[in-house]
Amino acid sequence: MKLAITGGTGFVGAHVIDAALAAGHNVKALTRRDQPARDGVEWISGALDDRDALERLVADADAVIHVAGVINAPDAKGFEAGNVAGTLAMLAAATAGGVRRFVHVSSLAAREPKLSLYGASKARAEALVEGSGLDWAIVRPPAIYGPGDRETLELFKMASRGQIYMPPKGRLSLIHVDDLARLLLTLADADAPSRLVIEPDDGQPGGWTHREFGDALAKAVGVPARTISTPRFLLAIGSRLDRLVRRDKAKLTPDRVAYFCHPDWVASPERAVPPGLWHPRVETNQGLAATAAWYREQGWL
Repeated sequence: MKLAITGGTGFVGAHVIDAALAAGHNVKALTRRDQPARDGVEWISGALDDRDALERLVADADAVIHVAGVINAPDAKGFEAGNVAGTLAMLAAATAGGVRRFVHVSSLAAREPKLSLYGASKARAEALVEGSGLDWAIVRPPAIYGPGDRETLELFKMASRGQIYMPPKGRLSLIHVDDLARLLLTLADADAPSRLVIEPDDGQPGGWTHREFGDALAKAVGVPARTISTPRFLLAIGSRLDRLVRRDKAKLTPDRVAYFCHPDWVASPERAVPPGLWHPRVETNQGLAATAAWYREQGWL
């Protein structure tokens, strides 16, 4: 296939490009900054608010995989620009360019739009995709981990220090980035089912409790770490301190506290991947251990 990919310089998008090239596909990928030349990849300079760049991106494409999005912003305006307006611009470009297949990366947060500004923006983006008239598929990944991820890196670092601070009691699902990349490529195929919203996971029935996930992280880094359930008010205080210290680079924001403290971020069995289309290959304990090893090799952990 000829694939048009947004977010290709980010964590998930980079793995999607790797998987696409390994499968023999050709890629056009949007980038804000100059990138090293790579066989099979045509880098398109521009951003989601650059109409000319998006026209070049989708030209002759068989499918669009829209990965780009904003997971952290100081206010609603930032989420609106990155997740809603950006999605609308890609839908318009795909429609004008005659690209029928549109694979959209959303989030489980879209299930609870009243919880956070992030979730609300993802829900609005989903509504745009569903109303586009294109041949669409929406994927709501749970917590994504794997080599290159700087979000879960914070948890690995805590585990290596012996104490993992998790939100209050709850459950979550996980997925390895390579499994997610394979799913997105599968859905980009013209013969894949369309007009469906999918919530994939690692195959763990009922997901993981926060303590189970903490224990798995401790095992991955090889340290006997203790998982501590952190009350919401302490997380709220921590978010304000993080904003004071790291400002726009803060990882823990008030909006993310609202999201993290929800007790159920388990992928819904009713929105599972259709049988025979895809299944996870990476066993989570092995995937976490391999990710910890990669972090160490890079000097991140």
